[in-house]
Amino acid sequence: MTEREAIFPANRHALYEEHGYSAAIRSGDLLFVSGQVGSLSDGTPEPDFERQVQLAFANLKATLEAGGCTFDDIVDITTFHTDPENQFGTIMAVKQQIFSKKPYPNWTAIGVNWLAGFDFEIKVIARIPSDA
Repeated sequence: MTEREAIFPANRHALYEEHGYSAAIRSGDLLFVSGQVGSLSDGTPEPDFERQVQLAFANLKATLEAGGCTFDDIVDITTFHTDPENQFGTIMAVKQQIFSKKPYPNWTAIGVNWLAGFDFEIKVIARIPSDA
């Protein structure tokens, strides 16, 4: 059985301890990243939606880096949205800055009615490069 290794970014936010979960789990050559949100360092939501999405991607980037990965190593993405119809344009603008070239990772977007005060969450699975 492959062992699990908990991965945390430097300067991790308070939500990990408050809710008792790991930022990511390394299992073999895969990195399973927990849902990342646009939280401030104290774990509270960033009130501006666009900035919240940007912070979620920044938190994702830090977690990927802690696990030896980059955005290019992402295979699968799941995002959660509290108001997809009105938020999608903002999310797509941020997404296109990060994933600007093909091939794009898989992406599943899910509308939800509650994200603990947040409006956007992103979780991914990445393949860890062999040199990491």
